[in-house]
Amino acid sequence: MPQPPLLQISERGLYCAVGDFYIDPWKPVGFAVTTHAHSDHARSGSQNYLCAEAGRCVLQERLGAGAAIEGIPYGKKVTRRSVTVSLHPAGHILGSAQVRVEHQGEVWVVSGDYKLEAEPTCAPFEPVRCDTFITECTFGLPIYRWRPQAEIFDEINRWWRQNQSAARASILHVYSLGKAQRVLAGVDASIGPIFVHGGISRLLPAYAAAGVKLPAVQEMNAESLGETRGTALVLAPSAAENSPWLRRFGEASTAFASGWMQLRGARRRRALDRGFTLSDHADWDGLLSAISATGAQRIFATHGDTAPLVRWLRERGLDAHGLKTQFTGDAEEISAEPASGHTAAAEALLPL
Repeated sequence: MPQPPLLQISERGLYCAVGDFYIDPWKPVGFAVTTHAHSDHARSGSQNYLCAEAGRCVLQERLGAGAAIEGIPYGKKVTRRSVTVSLHPAGHILGSAQVRVEHQGEVWVVSGDYKLEAEPTCAPFEPVRCDTFITECTFGLPIYRWRPQAEIFDEINRWWRQNQSAARASILHVYSLGKAQRVLAGVDASIGPIFVHGGISRLLPAYAAAGVKLPAVQEMNAESLGETRGTALVLAPSAAENSPWLRRFGEASTAFASGWMQLRGARRRRALDRGFTLSDHADWDGLLSAISATGAQRIFATHGDTAPLVRWLRERGLDAHGLKTQFTGDAEEISAEPASGHTAAAEALLPL
């Protein structure tokens, strides 16, 4: 009689019945292995959590002091019943991990969210060999090919300087966890003062505890606002758009940092002055490279444009399938996502 797959979708999330644990469950469970602290992957209410030690502090901040969280080093193997579990760097945000699951010689890897381009705020992505690979594909179309991040930060720095010359603040909307810290690490802090929204500042101690060096940010008060008016870079989540907090900076130029800024029209729909294509997810080439490096012959694609990626992989002889989950992608990035109508046109560009 055929054995059930090592991992399968249940009403509470991706479940390993042999080991009795879930990976990034969307409902409370007894034992949750968590890839990273973004809200669509780290839901509150579970009895116990396992994560990479590098991300434990930020996950604790997100889930609350009462959450029972165990952090383990990357690569350390732990056993749940007869199943061996280990976590490996995903390069997405601080503490992000791929989950390797092994039972009786069969190996599955769940990618979580990942990017391949290394940067200083998290451990770089490491490919993990496996039989079955469950990969995200948020940007699973060949129109998504990222330029080197150094070029993007040069553009952000030029925009900031240009705004200063016009006595305007530079308001850059970013995701509070991951993107904000990546921008802090990447911009030229000597240009001027930097302010961050409270949703970002409360996460900075977790980065400091993990040894990530970031530039100092200004504390907002009447004196600091007066001294820095028209010169500051301001990082804020998109939820703060048009808020009283942002209006205190006076005349400003607005921008958004997201992979969706690759598409013409995304910036226009949000009435932004600038859009910077900076994503914490793999682009098309990154997805193909990561999949190839695993050596997996069976691929499941989750979230995003799964059908084109699955079709491309099948054309090359791989056993590829889409996998429905409740992972929704990063909240602020999804708020900038274009209408789904772009998919059919972009699919015609697939290199089949």
